[in-house]
Amino acid sequence: MKKILVVVDMQNDFIDGSLGTAEAVKIVENVKKKIAQYPPDCVYATMDTHDENYMQTQEGRNLPVEHCIKGSDGWKIRSDIDEMLTKAKKYEKPVFGSIALAEDLQKISMKEDIEIELVGLCTDICVVSNAILFKALMPEVKVSADATCCAGVTPESHAAALKTMQMCQVNVTGIE
Repeated sequence: MKKILVVVDMQNDFIDGSLGTAEAVKIVENVKKKIAQYPPDCVYATMDTHDENYMQTQEGRNLPVEHCIKGSDGWKIRSDIDEMLTKAKKYEKPVFGSIALAEDLQKISMKEDIEIELVGLCTDICVVSNAILFKALMPEVKVSADATCCAGVTPESHAAALKTMQMCQVNVTGIE
């Protein structure tokens, strides 16, 4: 059984930048410990990626805070985490979930048995979106999320996303 870790959007803007939260800062060490538990070639990472015209997009009109503009410091994965992702395949994504990542993991699942664990930001937007994509494409693959390695926009929306994932048969660990 190949175990795969997906590190979702551990970028500066989501940790302590334009959309950062205290909860996001608190999970950094947990995420680093989790990454260290996986072989480097079994770790994948996503990066929220927007262009300069972000404010004119549908997302920008609904969330009018510039963030993760490609090439900016806020777009970069936090440096101490990025140093651990030397062999990770990284997926830039303009939307909440990475279809390309889901399709690549599906191809792997067709050749061998896998399990997928998600960690990162934000639980209630990109983590849950990727978890649902994975379950839609690979309904027989065990997908899990570690609540101690995720943070949402608010603690309440984090809890709601964890519940949503559980309802969609994503195994949620680390809930007190």
